[in-house]
Amino acid sequence: MTRINTNVSSLNAQKTLARSNASLQESLTRLSTGLRINTGKDDPAGLIASEVLRSDIISVGRAISNSKRANQMIATADSALGQVSSLLNDIRGLVSEAANTGAMSQEQIAANQLQIDSSLEAIDRIAQVTQFQGRRLLDGSLDFLTEGVDPTKLADVRIEQANFGTLDQIDVTVEVVEQATQAELTHTTAAGTITGDVVLEIGGKNGFEAFSFADGSSIADIAQSINLVSDALGVTATAGATDLTFTANEYGSDAFVSVRSLNGTAFAVKDAAAATVERTTGTDVNALVNGIQALGKGLTATINTASLDLSFTVAEAVVDGDTEDFAIVGGGAVFQLGPYVVSNQQARLGIQSVNTTQLGGASGKLYELRSGNDKSLANDVIGAAAIVQETITDIVNLRGRLGAFQRTTLGTNIASLSDSLEALTEAESDIRDTDFAAESASLTRAQILSQSGISVLAIANSNPEAVLSLWR
Repeated sequence: MTRINTNVSSLNAQKTLARSNASLQESLTRLSTGLRINTGKDDPAGLIASEVLRSDIISVGRAISNSKRANQMIATADSALGQVSSLLNDIRGLVSEAANTGAMSQEQIAANQLQIDSSLEAIDRIAQVTQFQGRRLLDGSLDFLTEGVDPTKLADVRIEQANFGTLDQIDVTVEVVEQATQAELTHTTAAGTITGDVVLEIGGKNGFEAFSFADGSSIADIAQSINLVSDALGVTATAGATDLTFTANEYGSDAFVSVRSLNGTAFAVKDAAAATVERTTGTDVNALVNGIQALGKGLTATINTASLDLSFTVAEAVVDGDTEDFAIVGGGAVFQLGPYVVSNQQARLGIQSVNTTQLGGASGKLYELRSGNDKSLANDVIGAAAIVQETITDIVNLRGRLGAFQRTTLGTNIASLSDSLEALTEAESDIRDTDFAAESASLTRAQILSQSGISVLAIANSNPEAVLSLWR
């Protein structure tokens, strides 16, 4: 049909050209932005999926950043603790030197004491000034807070890690099923003296030594001879009316007592079960913490679970069946390690104070080594050495715990989150980014169609001119 008022062919060519131009514009937009999805209409489902992935990518990236910052904070604390360790080793050397009183003058010992005082001040200063982003790390402000601990029953309560979840506090119940014991052997005499010459080898956790006793020696004299070197043996002897008892200085399965006759003379000793033996060991404390079996070592019990890392020392006065309750009410350094702010993606770590009033153990606290105090070089050099050794162990354990947190928790967390970040980014890119090879082909096709459409439109627009030929 030939008409001039309505050019259907032109309209059709215009429609096709518009579609070609829209396709061309879409390809140009995608190639210029590098994104396949620029508006919601480009791919509604893909937009939703990519936005969810983008949110996950941001969260995971922040979790990696959090873990790296936590790692830097722990590294700062460890560096300061390394200086404390160095100072403690210097103090141990000075104490050992001061014990050589046969060759050291009083002036030299006094000089050692001044150096120890200076080192103790340096440790206190490190405890106060070690900071990360304005927050002190080693003054005890990052340690856990407890309420209701009876120090006469539970000592050195140390919470290394606790997960409060949605609770305000963690209630802890300690049940001592069986108290730790000391190794003990007993020799019974008829009249408080021994019969026959005897050479005894007495041994304990710290070492062995041989003793020679003549026929008729009293058990009181024997006990006195052994106790002169009690610290070197790890064994103490006690004389009763007819019994001579050998007791390990420490509790637990690591401590033992050995009594053996070297010259063949009968010298029978019996253990707590009245069995004739030459050697016996103590037992470790058997305790339950909130119904979970704790690991006992001597008087110390430790529990390590996903929600609580706790250690404590049971007082000697505690008996089988005793129960003690206390609560962890706060404190600790909280680290957000996962992409979601929930309790199972956080770690709460306690960092104890390294102030000299807090460092030490059963033998005493480190500040007692200062001039004029009970464990100064002039008053008790042996006691000073014991405190320093316990403190060194304390610091080493703290550094090891922080190092383990860095390696096993932070290190693996960063590695796994980095893998997740890579996978999420790749998934988001597949959905949202432009495939330049495919889009370039689409652009070429759209350009050709657009140019063809313009040509076709020109032809369609010229079709009505054929009507003029009817008038010729």
